[in-house]
Parts: sequence; structure tokens; C-alpha cells
Amino acid sequence: EQELDELEKAGIGVLTFHDPLYPPLLKKIYDPPPFLYYKGLPSEKDDRCLALVGSRLGTPYGIRTTERLSWGLAGRGFTIISGMARGIDTAAHHGALMAHGRTVAVLGSGLDIVYPKENEKLFHRIAEKGMVLSEFPLGTLPERQHFPIRNRIISGMSLGVVIVEATTRSGSLITARLALDQGREVFAVPGSVDSFKSSGTNFLIKQGAKLVEHVQDILDEIPNEDGPAEDTLPETPIKEKEPPPDLSPEEQRIWELLEGETLH
Repeated sequence: EQELDELEKAGIGVLTFHDPLYPPLLKKIYDPPPFLYYKGLPSEKDDRCLALVGSRLGTPYGIRTTERLSWGLAGRGFTIISGMARGIDTAAHHGALMAHGRTVAVLGSGLDIVYPKENEKLFHRIAEKGMVLSEFPLGTLPERQHFPIRNRIISGMSLGVVIVEATTRSGSLITARLALDQGREVFAVPGSVDSFKSSGTNFLIKQGAKLVEHVQDILDEIPNEDGPAEDTLPETPIKEKEPPPDLSPEEQRIWELLEGETLH
């Protein structure tokens, strides 16, 4: 009773396993959480979730690719789910929000503890436009052992999991393994063979994960016939950056050299 009182004061709801809005796909995994604490609004749309996860230290390539994929999938009616961690997870939520779509964040802490702290504004935007979830009660700290536990919820709620940038020891590969155990589709975005941050995703592709370059690669496996028409999709957030005004000839040369990829 004391905990329910604290939840009510914090504006946090609880979904039980028998609640009609409990995520239907999550019910089918072998160890679904009996309770889910949530901030925001549960929705029947969450039976069409796709997860995008990856490195906390995403490169500009990884961040850009994640935003583009998330935007495209959210614009086609999928709910984008991720873990609100730094890097790729944050980009996944941002891409969905830019498409005015629905996104769900699953935390490895109680809902009264926003982690990482710099994502506090994002936390409230997700709660306003989608939902923030946790199976951990209020006051639970974001300890290391909690994240593999929350990863099974991310994969368990999803029709498929897209891995963007991950090392061979990344927690994202745990999510991919859980997805396979749960009978979900696994996708991976290829990266440079010279980048250790793509070693995990390239490994997944060698093991049979579907290689993803464009949104259509995912839709080929998980179509969404109920999504909006192509010409009604919001404008893409990925735009070519305009050069700053009043560049000298030498600065203009530097700008052109930096257009393709990161350089020292």
C-alpha cells in the first residue's frame, strides 16, 4: 500500500501480467516480469514494436544511420523500443520522435532515477509521446547486473531487433542472443572492417543476421501493411549540413574534406 501510494504521487502506473494492455509479445517469453511500472500511456500499438540498440559510444555514422532507420520505421507505424542509454539507444528514440511516432524506453533502474542524467529531457519527451517502462521498483539504482535483465524486455516486446554498432563484448549482443532465444528476427547494420565498434555487428551478419542498409531491408521480413502511405510520411531528419557562412578559401577546403567521414 505504501508503494502504491508513492507511485500515485509520482504519476507512475503499474501493469500486471493479466492487464489487457500488458505487452502481448512479452507475455510469450519464458520469464515475463509479473509487474511493469510505466510512465506515459500504454497502447495497443505496442504489439508492433521494433528494437534498435547499439553502442553507448556510437560514431557519427552509427548515430546518423540509427536516426534514419528509426525515423523510417516509426513513420510507417512501428513503435520504436530501446534502452535510453547514451549513443545508439538515444538516437533511436530521437529518430522516432522526429517522425512524430511512438517510442518506448525500457530502463535498468526505477522510474524515479533517470539514467544517464543528461537524458532527463528525453525521458520526459518519451513519457509524453510514448512510454517509459521498468520492472524495477522505485529507488532501484542503475546497477550493471540490471541491464541484461532489462534487455530481455526490449527483445521480448519486439517483433525484431536491429543492432547498430556493437563490439564483440557489447551488451547489444546479449539482446541479440535473447531475441533469437525468443524467436524474434535479428538484423544488423554493417560497419567498417577497420572499426572495432562494428566487430559485433559484422560478426552477427556472418552468423546469419539479416544485413540492413535501408528500412526496406527490415520491411521485407516484417511488413507493416497497416502503416501510412509513403507520401504521407514526415520529412526525413537526415539533411545535408550547410557550410557556415563567410568561410575563407582554406576553411572551405577543410569543410569539403570533412563532408564524407570523420577525419583527424
